[in-house]
This record gives sequence, structure tokens and C-alpha cells, in this order.
Amino acid sequence: MDNFINESTHVVENSTGEPFSATNQFKLPEWQVALWSFPYTAIVLAAIVGNGIVIWVVLAHANMRTVTNYFLVNLAFADVSIASFNTIFTFTFSVTGDWYYGKFYCYFMNFVPTTAVSASIYTLTAICLERYIAIVHPLKPRMSRVCAKSVIIAIWLCAATVNVPLCIYSHFYTFKYREEEWSVCRFQWPDDNVKFWYDVGLMTINYFMPLLVMAVAYSIVGFTLWAGKIPGEATQRHLEQMKAKRKVVKMMVIVVVTFCVCWLPYHVFFLLPPGYKEWKHIQQVYLAVFWLAMSNSMYNPFIYCWLNKRFRYGFQTALRWCPGVPAPKDPDSSLKMNRFTKSTSTQISTVRLHTIHKSVSAGSRIARRVSETSVV
Repeated sequence: MDNFINESTHVVENSTGEPFSATNQFKLPEWQVALWSFPYTAIVLAAIVGNGIVIWVVLAHANMRTVTNYFLVNLAFADVSIASFNTIFTFTFSVTGDWYYGKFYCYFMNFVPTTAVSASIYTLTAICLERYIAIVHPLKPRMSRVCAKSVIIAIWLCAATVNVPLCIYSHFYTFKYREEEWSVCRFQWPDDNVKFWYDVGLMTINYFMPLLVMAVAYSIVGFTLWAGKIPGEATQRHLEQMKAKRKVVKMMVIVVVTFCVCWLPYHVFFLLPPGYKEWKHIQQVYLAVFWLAMSNSMYNPFIYCWLNKRFRYGFQTALRWCPGVPAPKDPDSSLKMNRFTKSTSTQISTVRLHTIHKSVSAGSRIARRVSETSVV
């Protein structure tokens, strides 16, 4: 994605050639900083807790380890990375103009969270294509879990590659002027054209191109599931499978639309002409746009809980100690812990072996009786 550092924060030199901070005009009063702190803190807490539960639900329950859910785990991990490593740090820099976190974290934050954002949109695209193949071309081989893990690794490698320039052109400065000392973490591009075309290219491959692919693919999937005709007489099992597939596609379309709405204003903001930096309310606009983009990291768990009964059961189980959370109900007993699943499987296997042993013993006794009768 575009750089997370507020472009309205910059350093210039005065007429004597001595540097001074040009960010003071954007430094917010303490009451405004406190007011903005609440929604930003809510993002971080909701994103970490919600996505953490999503990861637990999938990894701790054997029946949830499907290809699609592996991608959802990767998406949740990316959202946790964005919320943990970026949101608060960029917020504090945006409202104070002073970078408190040192040189290493300057490079780290300009690379790792942006890579996670790229990984998010690539993961959504991978889920879309996996659903497309499974629904539109059901006779083709399905993606295995091993293949899904390989795709996830490829997603992160591609995401890291496209964000390498953000690490290369990151710079950390420390200035002293009179009695004041402050630090700045920002990008230093060779010229404005390089920055502009990189932003355009990044927006294309991290936003518009994936959304175009998903729009076309989900349109075909939707036509297949809702408007397509079932050959022959549809069985109850087939109708239930179609219903389940529709629910998954509906859930993922809502996730994609949410991503699109949250990130579009942010992309548009960084394509505005340089004159926008001089507007006195630009800092408030940036904080609102940045909050909307970062808030995308907390919405997905709510969507899963709303539209998927297994995730809902997992959330109710994880949050059962919270007041007002209903008792977890799993009517179809489809969501089981690993240990429970293994023990149940062991018990079933033992019963089956015992049954087979009894059958073999009974067969042997009958054979002996037949033999004895023949002899007689």
C-alpha cells in the first residue's frame, strides 16, 4: 500500500539553513489527541482479540482445517500484524510530528505492516480463485492443504517484493534546533515523479487489479450458485451443499466489499496534489482516512461470527466468560477440539476392531461346526 507515514509531516530548512520542524502547525491539542486515542485504541484491541480467536478456532479444531480456513488464518495473521505493528505508532507520529521509536522501527514499520496489507488483498484473491475453481469447475482437482500452505508462502514473498522500495527509501532523521530536539521517520524519494508512479503502480497491483479479478470471479460464482440449473433431480444432500457454498461466498463477498470501502479513501488521499498539505484541516482528514483504513483489520471476525455458525460457536466458547455472551451451542456437533476428536476416533477404531474380532471368531466357530458336521 501507500506509505503509512503522514505526508503532511515534513522537515524543511529556514532562511539561515538551519532545520526546523514544519510539523508544529499539525500538532494537535492534547484534548484532540485524547479524543482520537479512543477509536484508534479500539481498533488495536478488537483486531488483536478478534483475529486471535479466528486463528484459535481454525487451528484448535480439526474439522475447521479446510483450505479456505487456512487462508482465513493467513488473513487474520496479516490483520493482527497491521494492528500491532503500525496503527498506534503512525497515530502518535501523526499527532505529534515526533518519531519516538528509533531508526530500526522506522524501517521496520514502513516495510512489515505494508507487506501485511499487500498479503491481505492477495489472500482475498487466493480465496476467491479457490472458490471459483471448486464451484465453477467442480470436476477439476481441489486445492490440497499442502498446496494452500505453499500459496500462502508465495503470497508473503510477492507482498514483500512489491514493498521493498518502501524500505529502501525510508529515512530516519534527528534534528536539534535551539533547545528543541525531535526525530522524523519519512520517505525520501529521488523525485516526486518516482513517488507518484510508485503509488499508482502499488495501488494498481494491491487494489484495483485484485478487486477486478475478484469482481469477475465472484460474479461467475454467483451466477453458478444462484442462477444455474441443477441437472437431473436435486437430492437433499446436493441442496444442502449448495446452501453451504452460497453462505461461504456471501461471507467472502462481504469481506471483500468491506476491504474495498475501507481502503479506497486512503488511496485517493495519497494521489491528491501537493497543495493539499497546506490546508489547515488536513491533519483531521488524514486521521479519519487512516482510521478507516486501519479499521478494516477488525471487521472480519465480526463478519465470520455473524455469517458462520462454526465461527460463532468458537467465539462464544472463547468469550463465554464475558457478561452478555450467550452459552455456546453446537447443535450439529461439527466443531470439536483436536484432543476430543482424536480420542473419539480412537474409541471408534477400538470398537470397530473389537467388532471385526468378534465377527472373525464367530466365523471360525461356524466353520468348525460345519467341518464337524461334515465329518459326522
